[in-house]
Formats: sequence, structure tokens, C-alpha cells
Amino acid sequence: MLFDDTYRTIANPAEGFFKDKGSKFLAYAYPVENDEQAKANLNELRELHPKAVHHCYAYRLGADRMSYRMSDDGEPSGTAGRPILNALYSRNITNVIVVVVRYFGGTLLGVPGLINAYKTATEEALNVAEIITRHYFSVYRLSFQYPQMNDVMRIVKEMELPVRTQEFEMQCTMEVKVRSTLVERFMTRSEKVEGLSAELAD
Repeated sequence: MLFDDTYRTIANPAEGFFKDKGSKFLAYAYPVENDEQAKANLNELRELHPKAVHHCYAYRLGADRMSYRMSDDGEPSGTAGRPILNALYSRNITNVIVVVVRYFGGTLLGVPGLINAYKTATEEALNVAEIITRHYFSVYRLSFQYPQMNDVMRIVKEMELPVRTQEFEMQCTMEVKVRSTLVERFMTRSEKVEGLSAELAD
């Protein structure tokens, strides 16, 4: 199978709501690129809802089904994080965190009730989210002399590479995004331009 460099994620943050026996479940879905962004969203919600009893979450990064984190945050094991994560799997979306904030209504919901509540709140948020297709890419830093500009720009244009930064002086540098499936072709073409160095940017 060819490596597929596309993935589905959400375009913008989205919210969902579910209520059962007085308990309120507020679901917040955010697109994220890494652990830091996921944690920042989680911390923001903890500050926004300091009185909530639980801030349960799950998030998924990348195409690997193993790359995820989840937390029941004090709810019985498997009743919160797992149903949230399963909702992400069933929609086949990644690079998304969903945090479900629970306000306790005084009545225990039991394990099936909790699983249903966290799952439903998550689905409500994902139902209103706009699902989009994105591409995995690497960022390459190109260095070249001004006379090579036309050759370099031809590669960038023909391969439709998004440019992140560029500086054109006697020594020119550019950072471009190269889709994972195009890296080999990009490197082959770059090597043909004399004096052009293409290195992975950090």
C-alpha cells in the first residue's frame, strides 16, 4: 500500500452539549498539531470551568492508531476517555482533542450512563465541526544563490509547494512545505539544481 499523506481533522473548534439527570456534559473539540497545543486547550478549559467536577479528554495525533492520550479524570475507569477516543476513531479524524467538562447533577449515572453521556456529548461537538482533509508534510529549508532563483521557483511552482518564509538577497533562503508523498521527487529535482541545498528544517 502506498503511504497516504492525507488525514481528516476538524477545521475549527466546535462545542457539543448533553444533559442527563441534572448532570451537564459540555464537549469542546479543537484541532491540534501536538501535545503542547492539546495541553494548552485543556488548561484553558480548566480555568474556564473551575467548578466542574471532571475534565475528561482524549486526543489523537497523526495516522498511527497508537498515538493518543486519554484521561477519565476521576470518573470510573473506561467511562470517559475511551468513549471520547472511540468517537474520534469512528469518524476517522485525527489531530483533534475533545475535552468533556462535567458538572455533577447530584444523581449517579452508573457506568453505561457515563459511557453514553461522554460519547453523546463528543458526537454532538463533532456533528457541528467542519471535517476537512489535510496533508502530512515536512518543511525544507532551501539555500541558493540569486542566479538559481528561476530554477528554484520553477520547482516550487510546478510542485505547488506552500512557502513558509523567504529571503532574497545575494544568498537566498526559503522554507517550503513538501507533502510526505512528494519528498523523494522534490529531493531528486533539487539535486539537479547546481548550488541548491535542501535540508529539513527543525
